[in-house]
Amino acid sequence: MRGRRLFWRLFPMFVAVAVLSLAAATWYAARTLRDFDRQQTRRDLADRARLLTDDVARLLADNESGRMDELCKRWGEQAAMRVTVIRSDGRVVGDTIEAPIRMENHADRPEFIAAMQEGVGSAERPSSTAGEAYLYVAVAVRRGEQTLGVLRLSVPATVVDDAVRSFVLQIVIGGLAAAAAAAGLGYWLARRLARPLELLRTGAERFARGELTHKLPTSDTIEIATLAETLNQMAAALDERIRALVRQRNEADAVLASMVEGVIAVDSHERILSMNQVCRRLLALDPARAQGRALPEVVRNPQLQQLVGEVLGTGEPAREEIALQQPQPRFLDAQGSALRDAAGRQIGVLVVLHDVTQLRKLESVRRDFVANVSHELRTPITSIKGFVETLLDGALAQPDDARRFLEIVAVQTDRLGAIIEDLLMLSRIEQEAEKAEIALEPGRIRPVMDAAAAVCQIKAQEKQIRLEVDCDDALQATINPPLLEQALVNLIDNAVKYSAAGQTVRLAAEAADDEVQIHVRDCGCGIPREHLPRIFERFYRVDKARSRKLGGTGLGLAIVKHIAQSHGGRATVESALGQGSTFTLHLPARPPG
Repeated sequence: MRGRRLFWRLFPMFVAVAVLSLAAATWYAARTLRDFDRQQTRRDLADRARLLTDDVARLLADNESGRMDELCKRWGEQAAMRVTVIRSDGRVVGDTIEAPIRMENHADRPEFIAAMQEGVGSAERPSSTAGEAYLYVAVAVRRGEQTLGVLRLSVPATVVDDAVRSFVLQIVIGGLAAAAAAAGLGYWLARRLARPLELLRTGAERFARGELTHKLPTSDTIEIATLAETLNQMAAALDERIRALVRQRNEADAVLASMVEGVIAVDSHERILSMNQVCRRLLALDPARAQGRALPEVVRNPQLQQLVGEVLGTGEPAREEIALQQPQPRFLDAQGSALRDAAGRQIGVLVVLHDVTQLRKLESVRRDFVANVSHELRTPITSIKGFVETLLDGALAQPDDARRFLEIVAVQTDRLGAIIEDLLMLSRIEQEAEKAEIALEPGRIRPVMDAAAAVCQIKAQEKQIRLEVDCDDALQATINPPLLEQALVNLIDNAVKYSAAGQTVRLAAEAADDEVQIHVRDCGCGIPREHLPRIFERFYRVDKARSRKLGGTGLGLAIVKHIAQSHGGRATVESALGQGSTFTLHLPARPPG
């Protein structure tokens, strides 16, 4: 805001008041002095004229006009003024500066008329004889009751004005000195008045910048001191309120940031008011881009838009499951409720997003597990039941067929037992891992790898497959040797099953970063890329017919994964179709947790 400072408003006003006051006083004094001086001059001239009226009366009575003119000139020279004698008919008979014969009749002069009527008359006007302004005083000359004429004395008006000017000049000089003093006093007063207000202004600017702890200085002026104290109290109250609001906002932000659910608030026009970090992550939004924009512009999901529109329309809570097609499919359980202000008016919608993707995956895994385990168990049970029924229907009477059927029943029974044993092992590993009952201790890796290779050596020799172990004897990790051996046995057994005769299965271990990696490489048929993400699921088979033919239960790799997880690590696979596979156990070098 443009304007002038208070000082430059007050100081010129003080100076202007002082100058105008002094000018008015000087004008009034000069005018009064001029009037007084003229009045005093008139009285002086009248007094002088009265002193001469007797002589003038005698000469007028004797009709000595020549003698009268000489006296007028002598008196004028002696008194430095003009003396004029006028008969009662207006004819001039004596004058200081002019011959009476050349002067016109003065019967129409105002001072003459006044003197003839009242005894004394005065006037100020230009003189037709002298050519300049004169101050005239006329006194009637009488003898007894008869008025013989008028004695007029006059002085130039400039004489009176010069005296007044001299005095006025002194007054002006004194007035200028007084004005300078008044200006100095005005400067001091303006500074004295403006300084506290300037301090209030700078203090208010600091308040505006947020420096609410600043205290305004008090003044000895009650009004300014009261204003400063009021502003200090206001700043303290604002500071406390702002601190409370900041605390509440921080607490609300902390709560929102700590929530595992995503929270998004929109106004009645579906513009985004706020959202927490979880919501930004779930919806893959840029906060700077999303804030203040309409929800349909930012989140192009009709289910979420329908949910918000329904809550805005009805004011009632609503719920919807939202499917997002991001790089990975994501499922969100969205619950919307009306957002209301302190007065209870609906001002928008609050949506809480629960990520149920993992739950849906678990449900899918559970369904697949139930279906797979039912299928895996039904196959041997169906086979056993069928051959038992065949035996009961009369096949026992035929020894060769009966023996063959019983051998098949025994194989299916062994298969059923292997499935149940693997399920029990998998369940035991999961329970012990959840309860932290699996004992882990630092140990060497090479003996465990040698033991696992020895277990699988017979099957490998049957297919003329060579097992190679490459591991530094000093390499150690935090392990449970029996469980780690079981995981390696499962991996080696699969490598032998799916490798052609005469090939080599290699076991290698190495330290990488903060973990120990154990690799099992084969040169088998490989695994198609689309099956790799699910290869460690229970009962998941790439080639179901071949897997059952080779005697697998479908749980071996699931057991490997859970053993790795119980060690605080993980299991991975790299494979290409027709180029073999490499399974890797990643074990932490130090105890997990």
